[in-house]
Amino acid sequence: MPLLLGPVLLLALFALITWQVVAGGPLVGADERVSRALVHPDRFSELLSDLGNAGVAVPVLVLVLAYVAWRGRGWRAPLVGALAMALVPVVVVPLKSWTERPGTPAVPPGTGYFPSGHTATALVAYGVAALLLLPLLRRPAARRCVVTVAGLLILAVSYGLVRRGYHWPLDVLASWCLGALLLLGVQWVTRRHGHRR
Repeated sequence: MPLLLGPVLLLALFALITWQVVAGGPLVGADERVSRALVHPDRFSELLSDLGNAGVAVPVLVLVLAYVAWRGRGWRAPLVGALAMALVPVVVVPLKSWTERPGTPAVPPGTGYFPSGHTATALVAYGVAALLLLPLLRRPAARRCVVTVAGLLILAVSYGLVRRGYHWPLDVLASWCLGALLLLGVQWVTRRHGHRR
């Protein structure tokens, strides 16, 4: 039962955020106020947000998957990681169409900004890469370094998207929930099938 608590809380938080976005609830007003305080489009925030592009994050993950398959002498964990990455657009794109959330004033008029695809891509690509590399690293310092780099990349993308005005904060938070659910799935499957820390 404790194993289910994390996914249940993530799903509940995602459902709450989605409901608020669709219904225009009080969280949306707070979200807009936070966005107004944080948005300051500049080249640096744009570069940070670009780290969540599929053209950047996915090749990093592919290299790690190939390395893990070669070093780990098996394809199960890399296949699970690749499946998690493939699920990102399968989950995010229909949600964008369904919620039809408009963008911030910093982007051209349009809808489809909820949840953030760049955030979900970054979280899953860099998160899966870290999860799969950890069992291959013996030194605690190397393990801490991998986790720190992955975390910093995810935070950099999230910050860049909000700072540049590409996404509202709730778009990013919702994608953290979705991405974390996929990472928990990868962790569960790989641990269950012998790819342990």
